[in-house]
Amino acid sequence: MRRFSRLFPLYLILPLVSLAQNTPPPQLQPRSAEPAKAPSPAPVDRQIQLDVQVTDKAGTPVRGLQKQDFTLLNDKRPQSILSFQAVDRAAALANDPPVEVVLVVDAVNAPYQVVSYERSELKKFLLQNGGKLALPTSLMVFSDSGTEMQKTSSRDGNALSALYDQYETGLRIVNRSQGFWGATERLDMSLKTLNSFIEYEKTRPGRKLMVWFSPGWPLLSGPNIELTRKEEEYFFHTIVAVSDGLRQARITLYSIDPLGLADAGGVRITYYQEFLKGVTSANRAMPANLSLQVLAVQSGGRVLNSSNDLTAEISESVSDANAFYVLSFETARADRANEYHAITVTVDKPGVTARTRTGYYAQPYAP
Repeated sequence: MRRFSRLFPLYLILPLVSLAQNTPPPQLQPRSAEPAKAPSPAPVDRQIQLDVQVTDKAGTPVRGLQKQDFTLLNDKRPQSILSFQAVDRAAALANDPPVEVVLVVDAVNAPYQVVSYERSELKKFLLQNGGKLALPTSLMVFSDSGTEMQKTSSRDGNALSALYDQYETGLRIVNRSQGFWGATERLDMSLKTLNSFIEYEKTRPGRKLMVWFSPGWPLLSGPNIELTRKEEEYFFHTIVAVSDGLRQARITLYSIDPLGLADAGGVRITYYQEFLKGVTSANRAMPANLSLQVLAVQSGGRVLNSSNDLTAEISESVSDANAFYVLSFETARADRANEYHAITVTVDKPGVTARTRTGYYAQPYAP
């Protein structure tokens, strides 16, 4: 059996839980991912805030709901809702800061031809309505040469399209090894890039809809994969760090597969569903628990992988800002560090579905 200790250098076994404390703001020039550092103790966050999407059977946002219409369960036990806010498109723009959209082009996990198609579809989205975007939007391009991130968001789609033309995403600079070794390298690069983005967004208030164009990074899970205890600990702490980071940064993640119909119906696009359940301990942790699709669902976002119309899928993802609800509750008392708790939100209306993040990791705190 393949063992990860043969594939990951020792320095990669350290958790990807934090980058440097003074993470610089995103720049237009390329920058390579910084090596991960061990986590620093943080104050216990006793209040959890949830962004909740409520839709009817047709997928249309449901407006006009009240606090008493919602039931919030923590490990299947009802919780008191401490705060409640209904947000529509006007409020999403009027909020300080407003809801923002981040479009991420993944040139590491997709072939050249696919990245070129992503570029054309994304530009079509930016140039709709004469280039007048509904929400402030920024771009991030993830490639072998590093990550290029836009410093500020804009509602000027024409300007963003022109900026995108400056980014070089087609050529691969690193002649990466293929097969299993190449897969581990792509996984490492992807997680470091995601973590770097999370660390930056944690410093900025407001909700962010992060739309990531990618077939996803390698799952590296199966009967031929065997982890050592140290590797299980590494992946578990990384799972906790990414889950907490997405929640604290208030990021809802959307996975759009640019392969579209070419991938539809294949086992690969549904395999991630085997790993959606929250990980409760290190001996249950696997690399696939950190897949793009799993993280998207767990953050309250969506996985869109059965259409060639990427422009429509972007619009569908961004439409979550048209109407949503913000709820908060107090965390359960944890008996140990990194104690997982499942979250369920339901609405007392027929034919209505609520979508939000699926869980969180609680930490012990004094009475």
